[in-house]
Amino acid sequence: MARPSTRLITRERIMTTALRLVDEHGPEALSVSRVAAELGVKGPSLYNHISGRGELVEGLRELLTARIGTGHAELRPWTVAAERWARAYRTVFAAHPRVVPLLTAQPIGSAATLDAYERAYAVLREAGWPDSEVPAVVRSIEYFVVGSALDLITLDPEQAELGFEIGLTSLIRGLEERLAGHVDADD
Repeated sequence: MARPSTRLITRERIMTTALRLVDEHGPEALSVSRVAAELGVKGPSLYNHISGRGELVEGLRELLTARIGTGHAELRPWTVAAERWARAYRTVFAAHPRVVPLLTAQPIGSAATLDAYERAYAVLREAGWPDSEVPAVVRSIEYFVVGSALDLITLDPEQAELGFEIGLTSLIRGLEERLAGHVDADD
């Protein structure tokens, strides 16, 4: 039997199918065989495109990172960049909250995701953040954003939005004060 002239399976199609599966059925639904079945092929067909479940998770991370985008890294001052990043991050994760457990259970291996982090780090370094605190600043924003995205599942949407706005404003102001303390100590 001859192979079809157009590819039926692409990495992008695999990942969008995997995302839909997780969105609809939860993280436990993510498997190579389940994604293959959804695509109408046998599991081994996917191994021409991915190495296994771990790569599915990394592919989901890349897909969501691309949806968050990196345009915020071009914005200044750093507080505007951080706020825009937080809003984009929350929007994407709020749309796909069932993916969060998969992403937190596996270290980042995606070059695209690591590049996105490096862009965020560069914005903070340029603003004067000490190298020793840059990862912690990014993580503190992420902790807030992921928690806020998950709140949208259980809270009244208006209450969740108000909590997000108050929290984001407070977080950014607190970070500004901390950075100002570093700058004052350097003078």
